[in-house]
Amino acid sequence: MNDVEVVVVGAGQAGLSSAHHLRRSGFRPGRDFVVLDRSPRPGGAWQFRWPTLTYGRVHGMHSLPGMELTDADPARPSSEVIGEYFAAYERAFDLRVLRPVRVRAVREAGDGRLRVESDTGTWTTRALINATGTWDRPFVPRVPGRETFAGRQTHTVRYPGPDAFAGERVVVVGGGTSAVQHLLEISRVAAATTWVTRREPVFTEGPFDEDRGRAAVALVEERVRDGLPPRSVVSVTGLPMTEEMRRAREAGVLRRLPMFARITPEGVEWDDGNAVAADSIVWATGFRPVIDHLAPLRLREPGGGIRMTGTEAARDPRVHLVGYGPSASTIGANRAGRTAVRAVRDLLGRSRPGRPEAGRRPERVATRKTAAR
Repeated sequence: MNDVEVVVVGAGQAGLSSAHHLRRSGFRPGRDFVVLDRSPRPGGAWQFRWPTLTYGRVHGMHSLPGMELTDADPARPSSEVIGEYFAAYERAFDLRVLRPVRVRAVREAGDGRLRVESDTGTWTTRALINATGTWDRPFVPRVPGRETFAGRQTHTVRYPGPDAFAGERVVVVGGGTSAVQHLLEISRVAAATTWVTRREPVFTEGPFDEDRGRAAVALVEERVRDGLPPRSVVSVTGLPMTEEMRRAREAGVLRRLPMFARITPEGVEWDDGNAVAADSIVWATGFRPVIDHLAPLRLREPGGGIRMTGTEAARDPRVHLVGYGPSASTIGANRAGRTAVRAVRDLLGRSRPGRPEAGRRPERVATRKTAAR
């Protein structure tokens, strides 16, 4: 049994931001707080992205607090660039992330403490910062006949890259950035592609900068304040139009069809009788928050979500969720980490020191500018 003041679960953008602000507030890594991460190496969910998602194609990546990501080769896979950046960040601030550690449950421990149970040990803590994200819970909608399809079905979480679909008839489902990226790649090698979305896609012009990021975060906050399941921040930002997308739209690749009514062994069908034959269906239909390990604390509201006040769970002020709802973006995660630590510091009665403890704190990190392999 390990006893600490704060446990951070997850070492993606939100978890590392939280750990950074804990350290700056005088909490000592490995003694006052611990970061538990289920992934095998640094990089959060980025380490699992498909190789053709290069850094130059990433939608709205913001640097972690205290250390900028600079000079990254846009042609390199984002999994490599951001994985190296996160690893350098953990070293620079001596965050001592423990991995791989899978948290199974968080329960009451008595005396006002929480008990964090994992596959490698148990911790008791006075506060929990949950930063588990969504990658481990891919969502596929329930569509009649899905189990009868004779071809291949793949979700973004296991997307193998476009070459796996060469010569096939492919249906791509989803209205987000990942769906469009899959569609553009696959259309170059497939025999035919069909794009299906539930809602009409909204394309936007201009860069996804910090101001637009903050506006998007604000649009999501109301749902979590009401205890409803959060929508992703991406769902309210629209699709940023690029030159590549303009060319694809002119070529007819971005011609969108409404959601089909059923799946057959041979493809998909609509209620009006139209049908499309398919060899593969790619589900780029998003993810849901990974929060099942919090179930013993009974934080959910009747609406299905966790009602939030800032980053604090309304039903338990010891629990903070970052990277959840309005903070499920890189800019939102940075802000949420700072907000959560301020609240935790107040909860535990700790005043902020004038200076962080000594340590190597570079302000910038450059990644290797090598060509993508």
